[in-house]
Amino acid sequence: MLITGGNRGIGLATAERFQATGYRVAVTARAPQDKPPKDICVVQCDVTDSVSVDNAVSEVEATLGAVEVLVSNAGITRDGLVLRMRDADFTEVLDTNLTGGFRVAKRVVKNMMRKRWGRIVFVSSVVGLGGQAGQANYAASKAGLTGLARSLAKEFAARNVTVNLVAPGPIETDMLAALSDAQRAAMTDAVPLARLGKPAEVAAAIAYLASEEAGFVTGTVLAVDGGLAMG
Repeated sequence: MLITGGNRGIGLATAERFQATGYRVAVTARAPQDKPPKDICVVQCDVTDSVSVDNAVSEVEATLGAVEVLVSNAGITRDGLVLRMRDADFTEVLDTNLTGGFRVAKRVVKNMMRKRWGRIVFVSSVVGLGGQAGQANYAASKAGLTGLARSLAKEFAARNVTVNLVAPGPIETDMLAALSDAQRAAMTDAVPLARLGKPAEVAAAIAYLASEEAGFVTGTVLAVDGGLAMG
């Protein structure tokens, strides 16, 4: 299996979970020094570059075999209010978070279709469901993943390839650790379960969607957000 952006946070927790259950796991990292602390196969990949994607997937195929499960997790943020946001801040986030997911899925799905079995899981966000001030670019990229995933789900269903999304809420990752105590408290107060989520909890949802038991689930958005998406 292949996890993009799997060298930290949700991606790393997902890699560790699948590795523990016997999967041969590869993760991508944008820079060669961004390696996870576990014994996991790492390939360098820039999802904004089609050649880099092709080379990375080819390396995984040569090392571990054809990709049967893809977790598309690579993403960036360039937060800011719209009136102050540069065009580049908007387009770079969409190119990484949305178009990058398209590039990787397109590259790996051919083998899935030939084998008539495959699982693709996109990591979206609760922000893509409800929006967020200061994150118009990020919200647009994550909302776009829903349209992409559901279109792919319809295209690939006849070949027994499912395509789903998880939409995490506020999760205890490096990104949230960089926020102030007041910002973290405000996020926690907005969650009905009154706490932040753990990367392992998102990984568990991804593991279900990638399982044989989820073979009749496709085109769905599974929120892992402590009830935040309820409004």
